[in-house]
Amino acid sequence: MKKIVFVVALAALFATPAKAQKTLQASTEKIQQNESTGTWFDAPAKQGKKAKNVIVIIGDGMGTAQVYASVVAQKGASNFLRFPFSGFSRTYSNNKYTTDSGAGGTAIVTGCKTDNRHIGVLSDNTPVQSILSKAKSWGLSAGFVVTSSVLDATPASTYAHAPDRKMYDTISLHMSQCGFDVMIGGGLANFRPENRKDGLRPLDTLMKKGYEITYSLEEMKRSKSDKLVTFFCENYYGPVAPGRDPVLTEGTKKALDILSKNPKGFVIMIEGSQIDWACHNNDAPYMEAELADFEKMLKIVLDFAEKDGNTLVVVTADHETGGLVLLGGNIDKGKNECKYTTDGHSGVMVPVFAYGPGAETFSGIQNNIDLMPKMLKAMGR
Repeated sequence: MKKIVFVVALAALFATPAKAQKTLQASTEKIQQNESTGTWFDAPAKQGKKAKNVIVIIGDGMGTAQVYASVVAQKGASNFLRFPFSGFSRTYSNNKYTTDSGAGGTAIVTGCKTDNRHIGVLSDNTPVQSILSKAKSWGLSAGFVVTSSVLDATPASTYAHAPDRKMYDTISLHMSQCGFDVMIGGGLANFRPENRKDGLRPLDTLMKKGYEITYSLEEMKRSKSDKLVTFFCENYYGPVAPGRDPVLTEGTKKALDILSKNPKGFVIMIEGSQIDWACHNNDAPYMEAELADFEKMLKIVLDFAEKDGNTLVVVTADHETGGLVLLGGNIDKGKNECKYTTDGHSGVMVPVFAYGPGAETFSGIQNNIDLMPKMLKAMGR
């Protein structure tokens, strides 16, 4: 369809003026019709169908250059290319041109702008609900899987409310009370009373609420519980890819297995956290290893969504990190020539990819606070 319209439009340039005008008008109307009905691409779901499940995937620090670096590293066989709809997100925070992960994550999952360093609150510290918390209130299941600490800014924005992302004691208490069904990540040390200023025991709270707490991926895989918390490492900064255990892939499989048991549906946030850390370090091999891990997770998610038929998948980033520029490369060999222009975040737009019911609404340039309302609309909420 796309090629046909292009040829028709090109023919109009060489036609007589009157005929050209008529042909160009017809081709323009056809383009508008395709855009309005979503038939430009072969959408995986029927238009108007509601999403039972929503999978929100965040590549922390993942800009368009990082995505294309992954496409090249995969020699063109990238799972990013499976998405039928794509667009961009503007990421500025309430008080800064360049956002941090606190404000960026909060914007994505709550639909609200806030100041940098804030978690799940507006600039005046008014708490705001994430789409995961809303899902729980509607009787759906919810959870998250990350390769950072469970207390890091992005996962914390799904359940916590704090004016500063480093308030780990407060954030961990909020996690123990949030009621999500699955929570997988690192950072166990912050839950131990000897490492806390308040001396409290949020792990005890979780166990009293019926959660099974596991401390390795093997324990996680053996678990039969439908309320699961897994810590894959003790420290806030966990192991890096490729030497890290397959936290992202195995955690995603386990979470989807548990959450999909709810006949009402689920919402999950999955984060490739360390893409950001690699780009802060201006470490291209580290970045590519994390992106390769991200690609494997995308395959699991897209295969699930394709089979299920009722799942909306949205992939984006909270911001870009490193100001990455690709100066050259070789797709056949999977090689990139990378150059970083900063060791911090940049203010550029980041990509948005969508698959499933409602995916067509994520095309074009949007604000990061537009994403959550579009997910709710896709769910009929």
